[in-house]
Order: sequence, then structure tokens, then C-alpha cells
Amino acid sequence: MSTVIHPVVAAPSRARTTLFAASFGFLMVSLDATIVNVALPTLGRRLGAGLTGLQWVVDGYTLMFAAFQLIGGSLSDRLGARRAFATGLSLFVLASLACGLAGTPGVLIAARFVQGLGAAVQLPASLAMIRHAYPDASARSRALGVWAAAGGAAVAAGPVLGGLLLASLGWRSLFLVNLLIGGVGLLMTWRADATPAARGRPLDLPGQAAVVLALCGLTFGFIEAGRLGWASPPVAAALATAVACGVFFVWWERRVSEPLLPMRLFARPVFSAASVAGFAQNFAYYGIVFLLSLFLQNERGDSALATGLIFLPMSIAAMGSNMLGGRLTARLGPRVPMIGGQLLFAAGLLTLLVAGTGASNPVIWLATVPVGIGAGAVVPAMTSAVLETVEPGHAGVASAELNTARQVGGAVGVALFGGLVAGDLGHGLRLSLAIAAAALLLSAAAAARWVRSAAPGRARRPATAPEPARPGPPR
Repeated sequence: MSTVIHPVVAAPSRARTTLFAASFGFLMVSLDATIVNVALPTLGRRLGAGLTGLQWVVDGYTLMFAAFQLIGGSLSDRLGARRAFATGLSLFVLASLACGLAGTPGVLIAARFVQGLGAAVQLPASLAMIRHAYPDASARSRALGVWAAAGGAAVAAGPVLGGLLLASLGWRSLFLVNLLIGGVGLLMTWRADATPAARGRPLDLPGQAAVVLALCGLTFGFIEAGRLGWASPPVAAALATAVACGVFFVWWERRVSEPLLPMRLFARPVFSAASVAGFAQNFAYYGIVFLLSLFLQNERGDSALATGLIFLPMSIAAMGSNMLGGRLTARLGPRVPMIGGQLLFAAGLLTLLVAGTGASNPVIWLATVPVGIGAGAVVPAMTSAVLETVEPGHAGVASAELNTARQVGGAVGVALFGGLVAGDLGHGLRLSLAIAAAALLLSAAAAARWVRSAAPGRARRPATAPEPARPGPPR
């Protein structure tokens, strides 16, 4: 009688240690994306920050997280994933200490920027570590389910844990808890599987500068539009800078000999569909959690702890769905969980929209559980799709691109939805729910069109003609 052994369980000890180290890192950087949401009203009172300042507390982190992930992926490929991971994790822990000691909004926002930089170096390296430790595609899909469960549960549980810490230890504990989590992650990193470094490649500094300026302009424009108006000169200039730098980035990357992001990757439909899904997921999730946290406390008068507990069913659903999503991806391929998860996510948001601002807690639970299940199922599927469609030597930059798309989505969601509620929180919340649901439905349609149905390891990688060599501009 044959016995089937779970691939992750059967993996060597060093591979499991690598997976746990990568998962701890993902847990920490994901937790900080949402744990501060329930503390925003408290931060506004204690530090004297207005709505715009609170948006920067959230988006300062996600902006840097997004802006530097591409160069973080390049560093992972150049230096070796384990070394890059340890560097990013150490920087994140030190920045968390600075956040916990901040006495003014400016200091807190600056420390959040540094946190985002550490996360940007760390996250693509964590995926490259898993790619190296689990060369078998099916085992890797299950390992990614564990990794995604850690991050997804942290994102969903952030409001719950934030409420508990805020009620018992104060707002500084929301950041100081990272010293404990990061310490455990660093200890496991030293025992993780070493990863080889790729050949030395020059850093694409013009491309990186274009990314940073484009994302800064986009985020600044969306955040400040709520305060200054969309037609104000600073907002118009910021958005024009974002467009110009985005166009320059695409032009430059197609011509430079060693691009920060090889444009040929987007010729692979699966890669493009996964990137769209990553943007839509965080755009909807981070934006709506940000608004719901403000609405429940500022409009309904709920405490931070009560607000956190309202998100508890969603947190549990997301954790289970991440694990299930990894298993489904290993068995069926990424198509089914990507499409089904996004449709379920959108259905939960539309339920909230129909229920309106007078919805009771049971109705909110009924709506947010599908949000957790849907969001949790998509993460391992889209991550597996990206890693399966690129060569091992591009695992770092490909995973960085996916997570850049995700963090850009989160930053834009918080910035845009925050601007929409500047005048009327209830009306802005309803409009934001409709926009978020529409983005998810469009992304699900893209996945249905472009993502194949075969399971990892069974499908052939799509044939893509090599991009003709282009002479790079003088450097």
C-alpha cells in the first residue's frame, strides 16, 4: 500500500528552515501594511496628524515598498537571496524601532519610509529563496501556500492584533512588536539554505529613478487631491510627472542593455495577468480596510479593539484560504483560484455596498468572510504563476515586479479612496466599494483570458521568441 507524502513536509530540514524564514519575513512586512489602520484615529489625536498625514503614515510605507522592489529583486539576484533577505530584514527591524520611538508625525512618516525600503529589499529575496529551496514545481506551489498564508493572515489579522495591542500596550507597541518577529526571522535566516549570486550586472539607476519619481508623483497627487483639489497646480504637476516618468521608464527599459525590468517578460500573458491581479488585489484590500477602519471608529464610534474584532472572521478565512489556494494551485494550476478568488472577493465588496453604511456587525462579517477567502486564494496562485513562467535566474526580478504591482495597488487604493472620502465618508466609502469591485472583476476577466489551466510542472512554458539585442545607450 503506497503512502503519499506531502511535498513540503517531506522536504529536507534546510529547505523547511528556508521556507519558515521567508514566511516570517513576509508575515512581518505584511503585518505592517494593515496593523496601523485601527490606530489611525489614535495617531491623529496623539501626534496631531490630519487625514492627509494619516494617509502618508499608511502610504509612506507602501510607496517605498513599491518603488524599490525592482532594484531589491536585482540585488537579490546579484548578491544572493539569503544575504539580500537578511539585509532587508535588519533594516526593517531598525526602522520599526524608530517608528515606536517617534514623537511627531514627520518622524513617524520618515521611519515608515525606511521600513518600506527594508521590505522592498526583503520580499523579492524571500521568494527567490523559496524558488531555490524547492526546485520541484508542485512542492514549490505548496510551499508558496505556506508563505502566502503567513503574509495573508498577517494582512487580515493586522487590524485585530492592532486593536489588541493598542488597547493593552498603546500605539507604540504596534511597531515595537516587529523587534520580536524580526529577531526570530533573522535567527532562522542564518540557518536557511544558501543561494547563489548571479553574475555581476550593473544597476539600472536611471530606470530606478524613473520608478521612484513616477510612484511618488502618483501617490502625492492622489493623496493631496483630497485636500487641494484635482485641478490644483501641485496635484496636476505631480500627476504629470508620474505619467512622464512612467513613459520614460518603458522607453528606457526597452533600450538599455541590462534593464531593471526586462520588458520581454510582459510578452508572456500569464505574467501580465498575474501582475494585473496583484495590483487589483491590494488596490481593493488595502483601500477598503483603510476606509472601514476610519468609518467604524469615526462614524459609528467603535473602539479600536471592537474594530479589530470585526475583522477577525475575515482574518481566519484568509489564513485558511491561503493554504487551500496553494493546494488548489498545485493540483489545478493558477487559473481556477485566480478567477474564483477575485470573483468571491468582488462579491463580498458588493454585499457591503448593498448593505450600506447602516450595516450591522453580522452583515459586515457575512460580507468580509468572502473577501478573506477570495483574497487568500489568489495570492499563492498568482505568485506560483509568475515563478513558473520565468527562468530561475529571473526569479528575483519577476517576483519583485509582481510585488511592486501589489504595493502600487495598495498605495493607489489608500490614496484614491482617502481622497474620495475627504468630504463625505459614507458616500466616499460606497463609491470606493464600487470602484474596488469593478477592478477585481476586470482582473478576473484578464485571468480568464490569459492564464492557462494546467497544473504546475505539467504545462509547457509558453514559447516566447527571444528579444532581439538592442544596443544600450551610453552609460
